[in-house]
Amino acid sequence: QTTNGHLEYLGRTDHQVKLRGYRIELGEIEAALLEHPGVGQAAVLARDGRGTDAGKHLVAYVVPADAGGDVVEEVREHLRAVLPHYMLPSAVVVLEQLPLTVNGKLDRAALPEPHLTAGAQYRAPSTAREEILCNLFAEVLGIDRAGMDDDFFDLGGHSLLATRLTSRIRAVLDAEVPVRAVFETPTPAGLIRHLDAQAPSRSHLTTRQRPHPLPLSFAQRRLWFLHHLEGPSPTYNIPLVLRLTGDLDPEALATALNDVASRHETLRTVFPDIDGIPHQHTLDHAHVELTTVQAAPNEVNGLVDDAVRHAFDLAVDLPIRAWLFTVTSGASSSSAHRTAQAAQSGDCPTVPAEHVLVVVVHHIAGDGWSLRPLASDLATAYAARRQGRTPAWEPLPVQYA
Repeated sequence: QTTNGHLEYLGRTDHQVKLRGYRIELGEIEAALLEHPGVGQAAVLARDGRGTDAGKHLVAYVVPADAGGDVVEEVREHLRAVLPHYMLPSAVVVLEQLPLTVNGKLDRAALPEPHLTAGAQYRAPSTAREEILCNLFAEVLGIDRAGMDDDFFDLGGHSLLATRLTSRIRAVLDAEVPVRAVFETPTPAGLIRHLDAQAPSRSHLTTRQRPHPLPLSFAQRRLWFLHHLEGPSPTYNIPLVLRLTGDLDPEALATALNDVASRHETLRTVFPDIDGIPHQHTLDHAHVELTTVQAAPNEVNGLVDDAVRHAFDLAVDLPIRAWLFTVTSGASSSSAHRTAQAAQSGDCPTVPAEHVLVVVVHHIAGDGWSLRPLASDLATAYAARRQGRTPAWEPLPVQYA
């Protein structure tokens, strides 16, 4: 509590974390590790994902009781026997000693990043099909390579990544593998037998005749209902915030945003209703609003905070909105507010500066995995517009609708 009576939340005093919907006390995992006779000291940390989109994962750090002993596999087997699956660490890192602070306490910030790679007994794939499957393992796990006998979960996998793996197998190898199979046989050698036994069970994704009016998907209907129940709110906003340095052309950026919306129908779809029944209405031409603002450095955080809390009206608003904050010394946002329309009038020359680009997409039009193709397409379109040309990309084979 501060002197003026305000309470400031600085964090937890324990080491409880929330991971994929489960509340986990890291001390419980550390206690389970210390029950193994080969472990002298132990620490567990929740770390950010390794280039994947699946968030944090658990890493166990152990100091062997017997110097030079290799206890990794024994520790994994021990934890599998005493802990539920959601508490199992994705990696076990062996250290000579745990890092300590000057006060003799564990220095969690000094614990090293785990380097997950194929097992020591690497067995290379022998067929093209096996090679593709091993590459999919490595792609989903964010590692350099995976061998035929490498365990998906020993390399950092978990249930969310297992779902992504089966999706990639379906897309690349045209085979339907249930998520359960990844848990039962979590190596490429085990899964290849499922591939050989499984015929494709889903039809290919192709364009189809659309009904009129076009109904909402189940996920869209849920979000539409919540929107009408609660009113416009930022609860389901998905923000993409990028810091950009150097010369930037706001006019080219505004045009590139509209190029991306033209490419993806879902970004120019609104959701009106007829007699209370919602439908998708995709606009042939839509203008994505880009608001440009000059701001002093101490204003940027507040402006970004306001931008990501933009409330969409799904019946009439495009589910995408953007802001460009140009950081200039001493500028005031109240006196230097401009819109993309002003930029397109020729009154906004290219200015070398620091910028923060905020693009907000409503969840009814995308999800967390949508941010990567969104950023990639926006970069492609902007590069083309800076050169005075339209983006040279192929039309999408299917659209979300």
